Amino acid sequence: MATAASVASTVAMNSLATTRDRYNNGLVCQPRRGVWHGYTAPLAMPKMKSHSGAKKRFKRTAGGKLRARHANSSHILEKKSPKRKRAFGKDRVISKADRKTVNQLLGGKHS
Repeated sequence: MATAASVASTVAMNSLATTRDRYNNGLVCQPRRGVWHGYTAPLAMPKMKSHSGAKKRFKRTAGGKLRARHANSSHILEKKSPKRKRAFGKDRVISKADRKTVNQLLGGKHS
């Protein structure tokens, strides 16, 4: 014959298992400090966000090309020729090897 304590522990274990099942199916929020909390509705997929650092460093032209600032253009300019320094003022086109990565950071499709 089952005692009241063993029945209560069996019921508690069964309810914990079903809560775990619901958690594994994405229906329950994660346990905090080992305690399982109540039901929450399944969440929609999160929005994709652009990389905030990439937004500040790269820009897309109207034609779809990616442009960026030149490297080595901010300090130790005394030894660089005026022609070279003028060229630093113009944006440079991102190389083909880096295009896919920068596109992903900016939240665009691969090209």
